[in-house]
This record gives sequence, C-alpha cells and structure tokens, in this order.
Amino acid sequence: MVVPVVDEASPSSTSSFEMLDMESVPAPYQEVQPHWFFCRRADDSTSWLPFSIEDSEKLERAFDTGGDKEEEVVVAVDGERYDVHVKERKRYAVYWEQGPTEVRRCTWFYKGDKDTRFMPYPEDFSQSLEEAYMIAVTLDEWKRKLEFPTGETVILHNPKLIMQYQPIGLQDEWVSSPSEQTRPRTVKRGVDNISVEILDGEPEKVDHLVFMVHGIGPACDLRFRSIIQCVNDFRSASLSLLASHYKRAQQDGQVGRVEFLPVNWHSALHGDATGVDEDIQRITLPSISRLRHFTNDTLLDLFFYNSPTYCQTIVDTVASEINRLHSLFKQRHPEFNGAVSVVGHSLGSLILFDLLTNQRTGSEAREGVPSGEPCRLNGDTLEQTLTRLGLQQYLDTLQAENLDLESLALCHDSDLKVLGIPLGPRKKILNYIKRKWLPADCKTGTVCLAPGLQVQPQTTSDQDGDQSSGLTAQQYQFHREQSVTSAVDYEYFDVGIGQVSIDYPQLAFHPQTFFAFGSPIGMFLTVRGLKRIDPNYTFPTCKSFYNIYHPYDPVAYRIEPMIISEVDLEPMLIPHHKGRKRMHLELKDSLTRMSMDLKNNVLGSLRTAWQSFSRLPVAALPPVDEGETTIERNLQETQASAAVTASAKRDEKSADFWTKILEWPRALHKYYFQGVSEEAESSVSTEEREQPEIKVGMLNGGRRIDYVLQEKPIESFNEYLFAIQSHLCYWESEDTALLLLKEIYDKLGVAFEQPQQ
Repeated sequence: MVVPVVDEASPSSTSSFEMLDMESVPAPYQEVQPHWFFCRRADDSTSWLPFSIEDSEKLERAFDTGGDKEEEVVVAVDGERYDVHVKERKRYAVYWEQGPTEVRRCTWFYKGDKDTRFMPYPEDFSQSLEEAYMIAVTLDEWKRKLEFPTGETVILHNPKLIMQYQPIGLQDEWVSSPSEQTRPRTVKRGVDNISVEILDGEPEKVDHLVFMVHGIGPACDLRFRSIIQCVNDFRSASLSLLASHYKRAQQDGQVGRVEFLPVNWHSALHGDATGVDEDIQRITLPSISRLRHFTNDTLLDLFFYNSPTYCQTIVDTVASEINRLHSLFKQRHPEFNGAVSVVGHSLGSLILFDLLTNQRTGSEAREGVPSGEPCRLNGDTLEQTLTRLGLQQYLDTLQAENLDLESLALCHDSDLKVLGIPLGPRKKILNYIKRKWLPADCKTGTVCLAPGLQVQPQTTSDQDGDQSSGLTAQQYQFHREQSVTSAVDYEYFDVGIGQVSIDYPQLAFHPQTFFAFGSPIGMFLTVRGLKRIDPNYTFPTCKSFYNIYHPYDPVAYRIEPMIISEVDLEPMLIPHHKGRKRMHLELKDSLTRMSMDLKNNVLGSLRTAWQSFSRLPVAALPPVDEGETTIERNLQETQASAAVTASAKRDEKSADFWTKILEWPRALHKYYFQGVSEEAESSVSTEEREQPEIKVGMLNGGRRIDYVLQEKPIESFNEYLFAIQSHLCYWESEDTALLLLKEIYDKLGVAFEQPQQ
C-alpha cells in the first residue's frame, strides 16, 4: 500500500532539486505508453532488454484483448524464435533448450549512480507511481512523498525530477558515509525518457535458412559464450548488413531476412546418456584441476570424434538435431519455400563434411532399401555372436525378451537402451548386425562407400602372379595414399573418407551451400591418407562449398591445393564490408609497388650514368682523314648523331626519374587522402579483369573454394598474439556475414549494393 504524504519533505532536502519553473502552465495528464522488456541473466548480473517495437505492440494488443480470457495467450516474438506467455509473463525458447525468462510490461524506470542503464520497476510498483503521478499532475500538487511497504520512498519534486530513496536498513553494511547511505536513485516515466536502443523488428519473410554447427567445447568465443549467443550476434550482423547493402531491394519487398539457427551437439555428448564425463573424471589427476577440466570439456572432443563409438553419437546428434530444427521451422513457417544451407565452425565443419560426403540422392536412397529377407549370420547363434563380441554377460538379458539374431537385427538403439544395455555394447551389437545382416543382393564382395560409389576389397598378389583387384570404374573420387602398414580387414573398415564403422544418417533436405569457418578439413583428410581430391568430385546433395578462414587461424587449412596441386593459387581475398581493402593492406601494397619502382629506376639510372661515363664524348672523336670516302664520313656522322640522340634520351629519362621522386609525396597524399575509394575500386576491377578465371574442380561448381579474411591493423603487429582470437572471430565478422549474404542472394537474383561511405 502506498501512503502519500504531502509537504512532508524538508525544504533543505528538496531545494536543490527544484530546477523546473513551477510557474509554467502544467501540461494535461496523458497516460504513459508501456513497452515490454525481457530479463537476461548472466553469471552475476541481471539486465533488462526491450522487445522490438513490432513485438512490443503485438504483446500489448494481446494484453488488451486477452485480459478477460482464462486460457493462456501465446505471442511469437524475435522472429518466432521465442514464445511469450502473456499471462504468465514468461518467455520460452522454441528451437533450443533454455530456461524461461521473465517478461514485464514496463512504464517506470530507475537508475542508481553506479548503474549503466535504467532498470524497470515491477508492474505493481509502476502502477502505484503512475497513480500518484496522475494525482499530482491533475491537482498540480508536487513535492509528494510516497512511502512503500518495502521501505522505499519516492518523492515527486516536479514532473521532470522524481527521486527514490532506499531505506537505511537496506543499505550496504560496508558503506559508512551518510551521504552514500542517502544517495537517491533517478526515476523516469516512460521508455521515451530513458536512453535505450529499441529496434523496429525483423522482417517476417524468411528467404533462406542456415544451420550453424559449433566446434569443440561448450564455448564458442573468448568471452566463453554459448553457440546460441554467438549465432544471435551473427544474425544481428546479417540484419544490419541487409539494411545497408540491400536497402533498395528491401524497400521493394525483394528481400526479407536470413534465419540462422544453432545446432548444439556438445551437451548430448557430455550428458548423462553417454556417461563419458564420469568415466573421464574417475581417471583425471587432481592437480591443475582447472586446466584438466578445460581439456576434458573441450580438447577431448577431437579424440571423441576419432572414436567409432562416440563419433557415431556425434554425427547422429548433429543430423537428428538439424532434421528436428528443420521440421520445427517448417511447422512455424508453412509459407517458407526457400533453400537451406549449413555452416560449420572448426570441428563442426569436419562433421558436416563427413555427413555431406555420405549423403544419398533420391534414387540411391531407394536402391539402398533392403528388399529381401536378411541372410543368416554365418549360422552363428545368439550366444556365439555375443561371445565373439565379448558381450556374453548380456545373453540372459536378451533371452529374457525372447530375442534371437533375426529379431535382434530389427532392434534399434532405443530398444537396447530400454533393456539397460550401456552405450558401448549397444554400438558394438548394432554395428555387427549392420555389417553382417545385409540383403542378399548386396553381398557382391564390394564395400559400400559414399552412396553410388563402391570399391572392391583390395587383395594382395599371390605367388602365381595374380594381381590384386584394384578400384572399379566407379572409383571413389578421393585418392588415398598407398598403405605401407599391415593388411587391413576391409570387412570392418570403411575405405572412404569417413570414420571407422560409422553409419552416417541422412539429412531431410539437400543443402544449397556448405560454409566452413576456420576448418581443419584439409588436415584431417591428409591424416586419413588422402593425397588429393578428384576435380570432378561433388557432394552428392550439395553443390556449393566455401572454405573461409582468417590468415592467422592456427586450426584452419586450405582445400584448393588438394584439388589442383600443380598450380600455386593464392586464396581469394574477402572484401571489406565497406567496399575496399583495409587501409593498412592498401598502404602495404602501395609501399611494395613503390619500393619496386624505386629499385628499378635507381638501378636503371645508375646503369645509364655508368654507360655515359664509360663512352667517349662525341666532340672528342678523331677528325676525318682526307683519304676517307664520302660513305665512311656519312656513316660516322650518322653514328655520332645517334649517340647524341641516345645521350639526350638518357638525360631526359634521368631527369624524369628525379621529377617523379620529387613529386612522390604529393602523389602519395593524393592517392591516400583524396581518391582512395575510386583508386581501390578501379584497382579491384582491373585485377578482376586481368586475372583469368580459374576452374578449381566441381566441389564449388568450378568456382574458387578458399576465401581468406583481411586481418585487422592491430592483428598485423603480432600474429601469434591474436592466433586464438583469429580462430573465434567468425561469429562477429561482418565480412564473413556479407560473403554468406552475397552467395545466398546472388542465387536469388537480388542485386548487391555497395553503400556510399
């Protein structure tokens, strides 16, 4: 309950606040316009952020119309990535796991001296303030003191000056100064009177959908933020670039927006289902605990992916999560008919590469469906099979369910999990069944690789001179180095580029483009024994591939040298989003060209001077004897005149050289401070015209694959210092986001506009 007390505030405490001319005619009371906010809690801080203008208006309409209804009113906000339950005042994430956050209908705000932004009052507190403010404005009675049951005191000095005083009992015990104990808070009415950035809202139309897969560990940048937060930043950067670089297309309604959704696989791998964290923790040493925890939670993901058991878990999680998000997105956007692309960062790019390499087209998927009854498993019984796998302890469990080999072949991972069989034994059983129980028409002695491509099992030459069976005409288009180790049992080893004994799931769609950020794909392919990629190879279901990396990224490797090894190709330089090279790179290139010109001109001048000194002057030529013929005299005169002409040209060239040297500072100033943009654009266009189009295989449709970012000026001072940051820079890189947008909208036929600087 609020107790208004009139004229109770001491004059001495309020005289310093009376800055408004109270003799002015008071404005009539107008109801405050509310704005909706949501709470974001970090580790030790709480912040309130405003919804966009469009979302706030939708929430206000739902609040006005749903006040009398008993059922919950749900409003989709933030591009339909969140649902707000208006009556409950909670915001729920749609596509990922995240705890509900509080939502408020805000009208009054406060800020202390140490606060960086205004915070909204609770709705009941704001309603009490609004009622007191309405009375003060209507009766033109100010200096009102409002005492709240919680102990706070608010004094309405005048319409522009309202202060809140905390009760002394709630002050910090460490504060001893009376002035600090009574330091008030500034109170503001309405969102228009506080400094906060409120966006207009996202376009409803979605032109393209992109799934983003993270790399090792739960954190994706140096601030240890999750994949959800990093993708939110990347989405915000793309929206601002659409507004600046596709402004006219947006105004004409040609461009909506690109939706980016995060794909999280780390939590599934390190969750309770696998139990791997508990197993690792039991064998972890107690010393340097923080470093060991970081290693177990982050770096071990690389080893997990090279393990057949956990690699299967990772690829299953990534594929199922992408398919789940795709299905949910289609449900919430039934009008969506655009294409879908995938993005992988670090290890996530390798996961997507292996998945896309092992996808099947429509006809191949139909051909791979078993049509007949499964064959008997070499006549083995269930007991013999489990003994061979070292899993005889689970015989009683399976027999209790009346399972034999034939029925076991029809079981899925979830079925065995219900029986209480751990993850490792489940994977062994399912893999053995998958390898042995094949359709009769598939047992032709071939080993299946990527869909539609097969390799005959390699056999050694016998003593009779029979050569080993080589690769068939449908040879897999990744060329592997000849093995120098012992013979491999190809019955249990996939000779493709994927992992050992992995059953790659299928995506529910055909991706349009695959973007790899800071990717170690090239290194992993080389370590797997693959020397080169056939230029004619393409992903079965994806026709475009971009390998994007920072020049100082220690994890990134190139792809193009594995396709074209005979040509040393420089990677494609990604343009700055402002339309030119960075200034320090332009200066570096210009100084390089200038030094080369200086070197060539100086050497040329010295050579000219030496030649002029070593040759006799024309005036010192000996006189013509009387016995010489006229032809000889004319010849000597011609040679002398030619020598004079050549000497004059050398002098003119030398003078021209020193003129250029003296005019160099003026030309440099003109280039860098007057016509840098025009010069850069013309030089870029000239380079594009001069460079012949190079076809780099079919992995990206004949176009270039490797694209390198431009380092920042501060990064160029010490590349080792910024190495780790370079691997994590892609989430906030506007240049990277713009490259994705250009690739997406070029295929939609939307023109790109370079904004005027």
